[in-house]
Amino acid sequence: MPSMTGTTGTTGTHTASSLPVSDTEAHIELNESYAAHNYHPLRVVLSAGEGAWVSDVEGRRYLDCLSGYSALNFGHSHPRLVARAQEQLGRLTLTSRAYYNDQLGPFARDLAQLTGKEMILPMNSGAEAVETAIKVARKWGYLVKGVPENQATIVAMEGNFHGRTTTIVSFSTDSVATAHYAPYTPGFRLVPYGDLAALDAAIDESTVAVLLEPIQGEAGVIIPPEGYLQQVRALCNSEGVLMIADEVQSGLARTGRTFACDHEEVVPDVYVLGKALGGGLYPVSAIAADGDVLAVITPGSHGSTFGGNPLAAAIGREVIAMLHTGELQERAVTLGDQLAAGLGALVGQGVDAVRARGLWAGVDISPQLSTGRHVCEQLLEHGILAKEAHGQTLRLAPPLVASQEDIELLVTTFHTICSG
Repeated sequence: MPSMTGTTGTTGTHTASSLPVSDTEAHIELNESYAAHNYHPLRVVLSAGEGAWVSDVEGRRYLDCLSGYSALNFGHSHPRLVARAQEQLGRLTLTSRAYYNDQLGPFARDLAQLTGKEMILPMNSGAEAVETAIKVARKWGYLVKGVPENQATIVAMEGNFHGRTTTIVSFSTDSVATAHYAPYTPGFRLVPYGDLAALDAAIDESTVAVLLEPIQGEAGVIIPPEGYLQQVRALCNSEGVLMIADEVQSGLARTGRTFACDHEEVVPDVYVLGKALGGGLYPVSAIAADGDVLAVITPGSHGSTFGGNPLAAAIGREVIAMLHTGELQERAVTLGDQLAAGLGALVGQGVDAVRARGLWAGVDISPQLSTGRHVCEQLLEHGILAKEAHGQTLRLAPPLVASQEDIELLVTTFHTICSG
């Protein structure tokens, strides 16, 4: 395992080296005192990680079944990714897009080839990539489709999660995410996820795009009805609107295919990618589309100081190379089948439902057993890290480098909690 010693440095009037590294409560108190309370973490302070496992400041080990919301598909400190990052770190990390660098071109080419698209536009966070897709769709609508200026609309799905920016939360149905952030950005229509008739009715001459997650992650790994993505693709074709697939969480091997859209052999007009694209080391995101869509972006009309920086591009390119072998996709299928079978046996015994696609599962905990949060706290006591999605639902996403023994441990622990 990597070293679990603390780091030194200064934070306000406190020095990290003055903290007792073994004192979990001291670290939590420091976080609670100086960091805004925009999360409600489990009471564990992590200090090291390798593969599917992490260690806390007390030296206890945990199986990570959240994977940084799928940012850690390849596990913690993957040696191949760390080596590439260290190599680039000593050469060149940032130029801004005011200049070319020798890493962005190869990364853009490789990601375009992976997605089957002609061009990519690099950003940093997943939310930035979604914002970029929204801007591109609107500009495409005005310049290519001919929608009257300021009238473009985008249809999104109820239960969505696309990020936390003001524009994105404007079309969220999560009251916690939207409360007290008005006035909201106009130009969005919401329809029930999986309801093709409602989607059809919402599209009119002002519609420039349909934005959806092929599988809704934050909502609890909600899988659409079979054939829905194909129907959305056909509808977008017939109505002349862009299909935008947010694969920030579902993409890059998590579901057993490179992209979740691949399960229905669907190719969207725009892929939105992030999280695992940075290998869990660095924020890397991008959208991918053909030239007739991305041609609407011209110098000065969109940008990011860090987007496409050499370090991000080098790491992203290594991630793409790892995906080309197909090994990680196969592991997601094999381990996912094991997880789904093990958890499925608990339906009616403390679990109301299990939804799984690849190594990604949503587990609805029976209210008679407990709450989602309490089950996460119980899992923590047994050395398993998980996080509730909403209320009674847990989302499980172990790293794709986990072993069959790791998945068996997760399943066995669930059985213990449900029976006890």
